[in-house]
Amino acid sequence: MPSFRTDAAPGHYENFPVASLLCPPRLRGAVVALYHFARTADDLADEGQSTADARLDALNRYREQLTLAAHSPPPAHSEWAWVFAPLHTVLADHDLPLSLLHALLDAFVQDVDMTARQAGYHDEAQLLNYCNRSANPVGSLLLHLYGVRSPQAWVQSDAICTALQLINFWQDCGVDLTRGRCYFPADWMRQHNTDLAALRCGASTAAEQTLIAHCVHHARQLMASGAPLVHQLPGRAGWELRLVVQGGLRVLEKVERLGAQVLRQRPRLYAPDYLLMVWRALRM
Repeated sequence: MPSFRTDAAPGHYENFPVASLLCPPRLRGAVVALYHFARTADDLADEGQSTADARLDALNRYREQLTLAAHSPPPAHSEWAWVFAPLHTVLADHDLPLSLLHALLDAFVQDVDMTARQAGYHDEAQLLNYCNRSANPVGSLLLHLYGVRSPQAWVQSDAICTALQLINFWQDCGVDLTRGRCYFPADWMRQHNTDLAALRCGASTAAEQTLIAHCVHHARQLMASGAPLVHQLPGRAGWELRLVVQGGLRVLEKVERLGAQVLRQRPRLYAPDYLLMVWRALRM
């Protein structure tokens, strides 16, 4: 499922364009409200020069506002009222599980903590556990909005969301490494005979090449396992998801083409890429 992408935050570059015009009009306000919630929390965890303690304090206050918004609209002049006033309406109108929004906040807290400790992920299971909180709730929230309840759809949604999260990691790996974050699990690095120091230096030996190739293969398999969900979503939502899937796969192709150079160069999408994504979406 897509990240919450709209035109409401033009200052943030994102490589997974959600075709917001294809979002069902009756749900567009809800999607925008959820996007603002997630985007603002992400900024609290990642933007600016705040200390880790200040970020965690802000996220804690943000969580308190979320809990309050589940029961009543916030006062007009309260902190982040512009986020939680519309979110209160969405939560009430669509009976969204509050646990999914708390899971997103848990992931942002983990990001702050791991950056402060310069910590990484020991193995694939730890990384996927993070994705289960940082990405998969997005798809689950959208399935709730779309009224899709089948167990198979939830599994496929998780696969797509995790794949998109991993693709985002691999396309941004150079930037993340400079910020003190490493999303390459330690066991993958050992398996491919490289280490954090080499990755931070932007090394481009056979070891780093094979590590990136492994990351690409892993994400592509996940996306393939979730892609059949496009046929279960109704109408415009299904077409939107087709473009999201193809957008993720196109970015993954660019990561694959760059190989270890992705440690120093971020892939980008251009006009011909979007045309290719539309053509491939039509063929799904």
